[in-house]
Amino acid sequence: MKRFATASLAVLGLVVFGFVSSAQAADTATGTWTWEFKRPNTDQVITTTLKLTQDGEKLTGTISRPNNTETAIEEGSVKNGEVVFSVTREFNGNKFVQKYKGTLKGDAITGKVEFERNGEAQSRDWTAKRS
Repeated sequence: MKRFATASLAVLGLVVFGFVSSAQAADTATGTWTWEFKRPNTDQVITTTLKLTQDGEKLTGTISRPNNTETAIEEGSVKNGEVVFSVTREFNGNKFVQKYKGTLKGDAITGKVEFERNGEAQSRDWTAKRS
């Protein structure tokens, strides 16, 4: 009976550990994320890939577009399920910053990206899915 109880506790421990590990994996921003958006005034669909690594509340990684140019994210953090980072890009010799903010729930991050275009503040919704 004692041997059965010990084996049962070991199996229960593995099952609980498996559930905890799965839950922690779903609550972390670490991973590869993708989403699509349609370029304004065109039918062109752009796919964005975001590779993130979370270490506590610190978030690092890269973001890329179809031209396979990877740009490092800056000021990345995750706190209470809120994902925040910015990206500085350059186009025609001009630098511009995109500020991302989203909510992490399982295998999705949903939020807004804010940026300036032609001197006007703009924003766009984004929903990334874990690949």
